[in-house]
Amino acid sequence: MSEAKATSAVRVMLVDAYEVVARGLEAMLAPFSERVRMVGNVAPGEEAVSRAKEAEAEVVLVDLRPRGGGDGLELAGQLAGQGMPFRVAMFTNVAEERHLLKALRRDLAGYLLYSLTAPGLVEALERIKGGEVVVDPSLASRVALAVAHRGGEPLWPGASFGLSHRESEVLGLLVEGMANRDIALRLGVGEETVKTHLRSVYRKLGVKDRARAVTKSLREGIYG
Repeated sequence: MSEAKATSAVRVMLVDAYEVVARGLEAMLAPFSERVRMVGNVAPGEEAVSRAKEAEAEVVLVDLRPRGGGDGLELAGQLAGQGMPFRVAMFTNVAEERHLLKALRRDLAGYLLYSLTAPGLVEALERIKGGEVVVDPSLASRVALAVAHRGGEPLWPGASFGLSHRESEVLGLLVEGMANRDIALRLGVGEETVKTHLRSVYRKLGVKDRARAVTKSLREGIYG
């Protein structure tokens, strides 16, 4: 494998996954080593953050029901809310819409099921690395139907533009005229996390700065 191909592969880390899951995922991804590379399976907590940074992980996968017990969604949300240089997604066998919606509200980058084929999983990981929020296809259609049955109302302002729940909150406070520091205080996160969310908001709205984001938000009826 050339150095160029090695560095372009998505670097994936598992957090507190059962050994059978970790080994199974490694086996699935082995034929796609030029596109995806496993860089570890670590315990939750501060160790997960430090190990993910040391390994230069780009996507961190968390099971809904981790090996050590507890709430996988809460764990994933904590990892995602720290403004780290990696994206966090759920990887689970629990195909329930309510858990997917909770994951999206925690600003996670994806909700992937064990049932994905190897090529489908590789593509999903590449898309997550590229900045997309990726939902397992089988769940995406069911959530779309659920929203339709509610009268087609969006899950939150800006959802139709691909904004996550937290990105929508940041945009709303931006429209109110808040500075990054004030937004960070209101949401209980760091300023760097706010900046990360804003960069994602700009990209999804197709704008280059906060003034244009506010203008588009008002013009499109997202806020205001």
